[in-house]
Amino acid sequence: MTHFFSPDRIAMGVGIEDTFIPQEQVGHRKLDEYELTQHYHYWREDLNLAREAGAEFIRWGIPWFQVEPAPGEFDFSWIDEVAAHMQEIGLHCVVDLLHYGTPLWLDNSFVNARYPEYFARYAGAVAERYRGVFTSFTPANEPLVNAQWCGRDGGWPPYLTGEDGYVKVVTAVAEGMSRAQEAIHAAAPEAEIVFVDAGFRYAGDHFPGHSREHLEEWRFIATDLVLGRVDEEHSLYGHLREHGISAEKLAWFRDNAKTPDIMGVNYYPGFSTTTFDEAGAEVPGEGGVEGLVDLVRVNHERYGIPIAITETSRNESPEAKIQWLQESLAALEELRADGVPITGYTWFPFFSLIDWLYRYATDSADNHWNHLGLLELRRTAGGVLERVPNAALKMFADEARGAEST
Repeated sequence: MTHFFSPDRIAMGVGIEDTFIPQEQVGHRKLDEYELTQHYHYWREDLNLAREAGAEFIRWGIPWFQVEPAPGEFDFSWIDEVAAHMQEIGLHCVVDLLHYGTPLWLDNSFVNARYPEYFARYAGAVAERYRGVFTSFTPANEPLVNAQWCGRDGGWPPYLTGEDGYVKVVTAVAEGMSRAQEAIHAAAPEAEIVFVDAGFRYAGDHFPGHSREHLEEWRFIATDLVLGRVDEEHSLYGHLREHGISAEKLAWFRDNAKTPDIMGVNYYPGFSTTTFDEAGAEVPGEGGVEGLVDLVRVNHERYGIPIAITETSRNESPEAKIQWLQESLAALEELRADGVPITGYTWFPFFSLIDWLYRYATDSADNHWNHLGLLELRRTAGGVLERVPNAALKMFADEARGAEST
């Protein structure tokens, strides 16, 4: 079986922020990053810019709520155009099937009793329609972050809160991942599966609510569930049972264990490392290269699956971006020399995004830009968002072209 990612080299790619939370309510605006960044309109230009920058692959998401506007009724007309253009310009796509949001018709979102079934149906439909065109799939991006916003903190549907909601949503998302992988392989047995979860690290000595040991195990719970690793001996088995996950459901995960081809690690040096203040609030902090190396090693030792860095960037000056690009790639090459199979590196996002807190505000989206990208979005007098390269784009292109030629 031939897959895109190879442990023989680090493929260079970019990603386009594709968070889709279409549900609105009082005080909560729709959050559709493609709409907010005008990617629906400028998608062809955006993909061309990515390829011109030397990207071999792109992490790009399908807006599920758009392509399945009613249960079982699919409209892939726009996706057809995008897929054809990616093929034409030679840009490999790692398809994000779920980047946090569900369709408007799916009441109670992830805790709907039929969510895993519906998600698998959608995943299978995509894999069948685009077999041989889309060959790499991420069933669900960052399942733990998804569960935080949807199940622990009540920010996104189904708006659950607390530990009970956290457990229920992450388990539902994990079941959806498992069933989606099965549906993808039923339609396209050769498809490559790329799991992607956020890289969580913890620092300091103050850990309210849960111990450091609990948190450092919990960060892997979605992957452990899908891989069928949560048995009675697992340190979090009792915690899941306490919060309503039946022994039969946990046995189902073990009986239906799935393994990805690539383990994707998302790491941001400026906020993937967390401490807690005296009130128990999470405080993001600087993790630097040491944090990246730590997370890669932990994932390698735990799973032994080839690793891709599926998101990384800095929201700072172009000079800081250049420094991070150089430092992080150098660290990954050292890890490869030490025997860690690292297959890919993704600057994410390729261009600016609108911060998620926009959803809860009432002011202009232009007050919520997060300039993590190699291109910055700037609004013209006519309302068009221009794609303006910063100095880090050339450095990325140089690194990408060097990697592609090896």
